[in-house]
Amino acid sequence: MDIVFINDLRIEAIIGIYDWERKVKQTISLDLEMGADIRTSAKTDAIEDTLNYKAVAKRLISFVGESEYQLVETLAEKIAEIVLTEFNVPWVKLSVRKPGAVRSSRDVGVVIERGSR
Repeated sequence: MDIVFINDLRIEAIIGIYDWERKVKQTISLDLEMGADIRTSAKTDAIEDTLNYKAVAKRLISFVGESEYQLVETLAEKIAEIVLTEFNVPWVKLSVRKPGAVRSSRDVGVVIERGSR
């Protein structure tokens, strides 16, 4: 299986359990690895024959930007579901990071894999 990836997709969103987090958008950073078969698109050189990472990014920017989850775990599950179902991806590995959430740490978050490799 080939992998199409997006690294460090930064999106502003309401996320968190504390009162102040429910009022202020924070930066969420996403890394995605998505299973794909790029052989056809490599032959045709046509965007229609591949997993369009720009379309994935635009969809996730819209979704995450409008979301208001408390937990990064919930956000991660919803993102994985969108990628798997809307983009017909058989497998996704996703990192959701919340920079600055813990003092003295660059970021915290979760890494999940869904689907079949």
